[in-house]
Amino acid sequence: MAKGKEKERSKSMLRTILGYILYILVIIGLTWMIVTFVGQRTRVSGQSMETTLQDRDNLIVDKISYRFHDPSRYDIIVFPYKYEENTFYIKRIIGLPGEIVQVKDGYTYINGKKLTSDIYGREVMDEPGIAEEPIKLGSDEYFVLGDNRNHSQDSRDPYVGVLKRSDLLGRAFIRIYPLNKFGVIKHE
Repeated sequence: MAKGKEKERSKSMLRTILGYILYILVIIGLTWMIVTFVGQRTRVSGQSMETTLQDRDNLIVDKISYRFHDPSRYDIIVFPYKYEENTFYIKRIIGLPGEIVQVKDGYTYINGKKLTSDIYGREVMDEPGIAEEPIKLGSDEYFVLGDNRNHSQDSRDPYVGVLKRSDLLGRAFIRIYPLNKFGVIKHE
């Protein structure tokens, strides 16, 4: 009789251990899915998005919403920098697919008209960069600028240039740090 109880106890312990292992694997799998497909934490580095975002702000990037709708003008997006691995840029969408973008006299023009609704740029732009000449955006291309325009490496810079839709990792969703600024990031 003692052998039967001992055998039953071993089976019970084995089931418990297997249950814990399965539980851990499910948690790891769900975490991987969330980080890969739903959201990602990122940190702002630099002053290119001031005054909207500050150096060292920590954000959650929404990686899923652009699967259901197109990016909009003034969305704050995150994208990988082409020339440096594990480096991501945070900028604001200004030009949309099919539009013609130009920077003239320090201001942005869309299809030949001055963009007057752009309340995010802190100052008149000193350098138009490649946008000195009109840029015709393709059917899946976006033109982005930092809010701190004279201290931003953005679509005016040939190393960044216009972005393809596939380049967009997602849009900035929630600021999680510093805690006194915790909250959803307003895009317009």
